[in-house]
Amino acid sequence: MTCVVAIISILFLNGVHGQVTVHKQHALGATTSVSSAPAADYTGAAAYNPTVLNPPPIPDPLPPMAFGIQLQKGGTPGVSIAQTGAFFGFSIEMSVVNQACNGCLVGKNSSYIAVPFLNLMANIQQRAGYIRIRVGGNTQETAKFVDTLPDGKMINKDVGSSSNPTQTPPLDYTTDLFILMKSISSFVNVRWFLGIPFFQTDPFDLSIAEQGQSILGDLLIGLQAGNEPDLYTRHGHRGADYTPQSYVDEFGALVAAMASDAHQTNRNILIGPSLANADWQPSQVWETGFVDTYSDNLAFLSVERYPTDNCYAQFGLGTYRDPQEVFANYLDHSAGQGLAGQYLDSTAYAQEKGKGLIMFETNTASCGGFAGISDSFGAALWALDYSMQLAYTNFSGALFHVGGQNVFYNVTPPTNQSTYHQWTVGPVYYAALVMAEALGASNTSQILDLDANAGNVYTPAYAIYENGDPVRVALFNYITDPTGGSTYTASIAIGGGETGQGNATPATVKVKYLAADSVSQKGNFTWAGQTFGDHFASDGRPMGNEDVQTVTCDQANNVCTITVPAPGFALVFLSDGAQTETDGVASTTFATSTYTKLDNTATVDQSVLETSNGHSGVDAHEFSSTSKGSQSGAIGVKASVGMALVAVGASACLALLWH
Repeated sequence: MTCVVAIISILFLNGVHGQVTVHKQHALGATTSVSSAPAADYTGAAAYNPTVLNPPPIPDPLPPMAFGIQLQKGGTPGVSIAQTGAFFGFSIEMSVVNQACNGCLVGKNSSYIAVPFLNLMANIQQRAGYIRIRVGGNTQETAKFVDTLPDGKMINKDVGSSSNPTQTPPLDYTTDLFILMKSISSFVNVRWFLGIPFFQTDPFDLSIAEQGQSILGDLLIGLQAGNEPDLYTRHGHRGADYTPQSYVDEFGALVAAMASDAHQTNRNILIGPSLANADWQPSQVWETGFVDTYSDNLAFLSVERYPTDNCYAQFGLGTYRDPQEVFANYLDHSAGQGLAGQYLDSTAYAQEKGKGLIMFETNTASCGGFAGISDSFGAALWALDYSMQLAYTNFSGALFHVGGQNVFYNVTPPTNQSTYHQWTVGPVYYAALVMAEALGASNTSQILDLDANAGNVYTPAYAIYENGDPVRVALFNYITDPTGGSTYTASIAIGGGETGQGNATPATVKVKYLAADSVSQKGNFTWAGQTFGDHFASDGRPMGNEDVQTVTCDQANNVCTITVPAPGFALVFLSDGAQTETDGVASTTFATSTYTKLDNTATVDQSVLETSNGHSGVDAHEFSSTSKGSQSGAIGVKASVGMALVAVGASACLALLWH
């Protein structure tokens, strides 16, 4: 039976509402201004900052605008380890999982899941089969389990007791957090990482491990032991004598504590050392014998790395960095190569020890990223190239961080706007979507940096192989040129030439483009003609008609000619069987049935929700009437602007909340 649940409203703060009204991004050219008066005067949330930067000038001399790519079938040297389509995942700061006052990033509590979030994850699931998400970060280190919190909250921050340069608040949480996570996984195939608090180690607080394992079961695939321990001394959480060996000793104490805890059903899912490459290097930890000693307990090895920081602008610490001056640092192939190249010894070491190495937290810049960079199309190209470079250098995954509305690099910042299509989907999400489609769900994909165009940094390319054969090619163009003069042509050949193989170029190939008018453009990017729109425009479902282009190849000359605009990215599918858009699962969306602009309901087949979790119904009295205008509706709060949420409960009904 299908059930329909009434609308419930939730009151949001008005901090951003009214400050950011219309910041619609128009087509951009070389004359884009660095900032306008409204941008200079902007005082709202970082996630909606309207600052637009100038794209870097066209390179002089211009790279060659036509070059060949020679591929062969079978036996290609230098390809990566086999990668999962879920390689590109997300790291959500524990303290912003609910964002109940400014829109729900994931959900308010276990009874309410943000529908746009489900749709966005379903898009990736469709291509990759599943998604990996970490809930943690700095706020995991002080997190405390409590039985209940006021007003039905699942987490609560003590902002007045913030610590660290990033002003990390202590955090209380309830079992509702894990029930929410499991409920999400009943809709979309999300697998989770959590982190054990490491600021206090005598004794360890194992509540998050106990509750996480009890509720999530096999959906919990890793427990992080320490978050950036090489910064503990600098941030005042350890003494000056704290060393890599000190961390390893504490890790051992954690293993012993878990071994003596009957509630720990899986003691072999720990993750470490999660260094920031700040005051220690990974090799210093490897040299202690860490991996050999605790191999049975380690599910993954991990590091965390941002290319730079914006801490001065956010917190007055460190060195001031002008976003306009550093923008170009993100806009060529050397950016990803430089970051991944720092870990070549560690990825080789991890393979030697039979472990996967995950980039456990990353994004454009620590301390929230940069206005005009982290939220630009350039960031999408950077994140996609960087993630492909990590995959090529034998990382086993990368988690891009989300930190709430006060950061510029959000994947999907929620809003408190009053219309239903109300999320702002950031550039990094587009990169995640494309990466999932590039790798697919076979779990056999291997990737190769082709050193294309004689290694030119503005026109990198990768090939993706399955079972030894090339199946997809990824082509980047970092240049912004509104004249069209920097659109390049790549001529792809399979076999033939000097390969010693027969010609194997297909008759046709399919091509999808990730496109925008400029690397500095904000919003309205397109992937195969579809978009998640501008600010406050998305419910998590792609909008518009999909445009997959068919290119006829020249089989007589064994070549397929592909054009790549400036800027842009092209994913070339070398056969119909190489297309991966529905490689993971069939398309799934979560939608409302709109009856008026203000009042909406949704239907979901009950069988879909039979394994979901949430309130048992004993708290139903708290919600009382949900009629429009009722004083007793929506947890006793007046109806106001709202957020689309899924209500998950024993009644197996779906409620979408918004006004």
